[in-house]
Amino acid sequence: MRRDEDEERRRFSEYFAARRELVRRTAYLMCGDWHWAEDLAQAAFIRLAANWHRIRDPQAVDAYVRTCLIRAYLSETRRVWRRRERTVAEPPDVAGPDDAEAAARRVAFAQALRQVPPRQRVTLICRFYQGLDVAETAAALKCSEGTVKSQTARGLATLRQLLGDAVPSLACAMKGRT
Repeated sequence: MRRDEDEERRRFSEYFAARRELVRRTAYLMCGDWHWAEDLAQAAFIRLAANWHRIRDPQAVDAYVRTCLIRAYLSETRRVWRRRERTVAEPPDVAGPDDAEAAARRVAFAQALRQVPPRQRVTLICRFYQGLDVAETAAALKCSEGTVKSQTARGLATLRQLLGDAVPSLACAMKGRT
């Protein structure tokens, strides 16, 4: 029995080490604050650790963590004090000469993404950052495929309105590329 527990802990530790940064970056795209992103990622991994022994399909772990992360984020956005308090991330004082323009585009995109309503933002992140299709996004958000499509369309319309002609390719912008 002890050997099985050690094996489960080892597998969880390996998964955590491999996915921690990806989950944290995804949380940052959702909330726009690194400290809050750390809290959201931690909440998702705590929930995963508590239920690790129940997960039979290794392919389902990423989907489970994504669902935990989304639920934690949406739950937090409903709290009154979150709506009153707005944090603003400062751009770095000095960017490298080669990436100054790319960094400025990423910062502008991140600021625009933060102005998209939370549910639409999560939908855009699932669709374009995580590369989920409509059905997978609907399953992650526990909603219909039609809702995913309408939330995606509204979120993209909001981004286009905020960024105008400067709308970069969403997949590249969300992954930090230009």
